[in-house]
Amino acid sequence: MVTMDSLRREDRAPAAGWRWIVRWLRRRLPTGLYARSLLIIIIPMVLLQSVVAAVFMERHWQMVTERLSLAVTRDIAAIIEIVETYPQNSDYSEIIRIARDQLNLQISIEPDGDLPPPRVKPFFSILDGILSDEITDEIHRPFWIDTVGNSNLVEIRIKLENKILRVLAKRSQTYASNTHIFIVWMVGTSLVLLGISILFLRGQIRPILMLARAAESFGKGQKPDNFYPRGADEVRRAGLAFILMRERIERQIEQRTAMLSGVSHDLRTILTRFKLQLALAGDNPDLHGLNDDVNDMQTMLEAYMAFARGEVEEDVGELKLSEIFAKLESDFALHGKTFNYSIEGDDDISVRPNAFMRLVTNLASNARRYANRLDIEAKHSAKWLTVIFDDDGPGIPEKNREDVFKPFFRLDTARNLDASGTGLGLAIARDIARSHGGNVTLSDSPLGGLRATIRIPA
Repeated sequence: MVTMDSLRREDRAPAAGWRWIVRWLRRRLPTGLYARSLLIIIIPMVLLQSVVAAVFMERHWQMVTERLSLAVTRDIAAIIEIVETYPQNSDYSEIIRIARDQLNLQISIEPDGDLPPPRVKPFFSILDGILSDEITDEIHRPFWIDTVGNSNLVEIRIKLENKILRVLAKRSQTYASNTHIFIVWMVGTSLVLLGISILFLRGQIRPILMLARAAESFGKGQKPDNFYPRGADEVRRAGLAFILMRERIERQIEQRTAMLSGVSHDLRTILTRFKLQLALAGDNPDLHGLNDDVNDMQTMLEAYMAFARGEVEEDVGELKLSEIFAKLESDFALHGKTFNYSIEGDDDISVRPNAFMRLVTNLASNARRYANRLDIEAKHSAKWLTVIFDDDGPGIPEKNREDVFKPFFRLDTARNLDASGTGLGLAIARDIARSHGGNVTLSDSPLGGLRATIRIPA
């Protein structure tokens, strides 16, 4: 009994098969635009040439070979008819001369005997099959042919009543031997057209690659100075849109930085007046709490100004990881803490030096406040720079690991900053990492504390 479920399964089977084929092709085919464009050109060209070659082989090459083989076979049949019908001299010199001069065939008549054993037919020989069929249809006698032994001649032996006729014919008489010229011209022309296509494609793909590199550099916080729109109209429009977008983002960052700096400066002026008035008020116990509040506000403003300065663009330069870690090692030793580091790969990195130094220092200082041990592992590969911080401190609850990156967010019971902090340390760290095109993430450390991972493009 056929059920609806079985029908649905039968309908889904072909669809699943097609999906598997599509996935297989996606894994095997190249992913680059340049390679895919070449395939778009090469595959139709190869298919077209294959069809043309197949049609040519089937209709022209085979037809010409059949006609040539038929003509040679009929000439041989005529020689056999003359030999068996008309009397000949003992050495058959006349029929040999006629065959040589009039038919362009070299013949010899040998005493009666057995034909050689059949030769192994080549895997692909159109001449062998066609010539055998024509001799069978026209002569109706036992025969032996050799189309391989001598590349320029075809040998045919036919057993007569009391003798054997041996015929040597030029291969060009029985076989369309100039077919390779067509193939050579077809392949040669295709290679020339393919070379021209590659040159044009490279010229069209290069602007797209330049646009991709410019966008990637901008994502890392670098400014591509030598980028300008070029190529086709669509690529030029995309490049121009990228330049306009970059300029708008840079103006927005500059405006925000200027605004934040101005606000912080104005507030600092007011706080300075507060501190002056408190100083003039003398040593009044009732004003101690107000002094502490003013100092806290001053600390927050300093951190705020530092956060605003972090938005200012810095040129990319070279920096050595070992030098950064050596300074941290001295700082940890000064505070009586344990510090270990390892570097895998190149020691030199291309980053914004001051910003990256601040990024690493913020994370290391945060670990120094709350842990007794910090292990840093740096891996510098061709594509990524990964720096892992593992400490044995109290850690951060998983539910708060994203919140601590928010500006001015502070944990009450765990760690983010000490009591005098403002809650901007991790926010600045992630902001610097993202300005380099990367990120900072938090997880559990094998040492029992917190693991902070910096991952930025190399």
